Parts: sequence; C-alpha cells; structure tokens
Amino acid sequence: MSNMLFDNFHTGLGQVLDLRTAQHALTTANLANSDTPEYRAKFIPFDRLLSEVVDRSEHPKMRQTHARHLPGLSGDSKRPDVEEIEAPAWSADGNSVQLERETVRLTENAMMFEAVSTGLSRRLAMLRFAASDGRSG
Repeated sequence: MSNMLFDNFHTGLGQVLDLRTAQHALTTANLANSDTPEYRAKFIPFDRLLSEVVDRSEHPKMRQTHARHLPGLSGDSKRPDVEEIEAPAWSADGNSVQLERETVRLTENAMMFEAVSTGLSRRLAMLRFAASDGRSG
C-alpha cells in the first residue's frame, strides 16, 4: 500500500532536494573561500548524477565482488560525487572560485530547489485531498 502513495518518483523528489541542499552547502563554502589561496571550487555534477540515478532505478545495481573490479556507477544521492574545478592559468594564488559562476550556481540551485519542493507539495496536497474523500479544508 505504501508503494502506491510514496512511489519511486516521490522518493526521487526527496533525493533531489537532498542533493540541492548539498550543492547549496558546497556553493556557500566556495564563496566563503574565494580569497583562500589554492582553494578549489567544488560542485555536484547534477546532469551526470541524475541520469545515473534514473538509469539505476530501471536496472539492477552493480555489485563490486572483487577489489580489482570497477565500482560501476559513481553517483549516489546519499554520497554524491563532488568535483573540483582547477584554477585557471591566470590565477595568481591558485584559487579556482569565480564569484560570477558561483552566484549563477547558487541562483540556479535555489530555483531548482523551489521547483522540486513545489512539485512535492502539490503531490502531497493531491494525496491529502484523496485521503479526505475530496473534501478540501
């Protein structure tokens, strides 16, 4: 019965919110370290991670049965891969934080978080409506 109410899509929306929260923390850390020498900006590669999570839900998860085997898909919504951005050649202190890029990333992330949370809220409102036999309030 719970699978009918909270299916993979519902669970996936929650995982996206978790990932967006993690990205927000990374971006704010990047901005806080914009003057730290040798600091490398970090981000979660959402496009790749989300496609891996979607693919994983349709196919069985790979298991690493031997230490020399490749681990398979690297993305995980609980422990996402975090990539570092190399500092450009013209960076005097080796810092790779670019304020404009981080500001855009922060704005995009906030918009995506809002969109997903709105979708999740509407989905829960539909469940609430159905559970109340169509009576609003």
